[in-house]
Amino acid sequence: MGCGRLILCIIFPPLAVLDKGCGSILFVTILTCAGWVPGAISALIINNKN
Repeated sequence: MGCGRLILCIIFPPLAVLDKGCGSILFVTILTCAGWVPGAISALIINNKN
């Protein structure tokens, strides 16, 4: 995960997981709507996986 992707995960989590698939985008969007911290953490976890 690059530095730009890390910053994107923190600032706008759903945009950071666009290339991971529809399920990931939906999951991160719902968590971001529930609260910014859970959305950012899930985006970081999804992007950190190989």
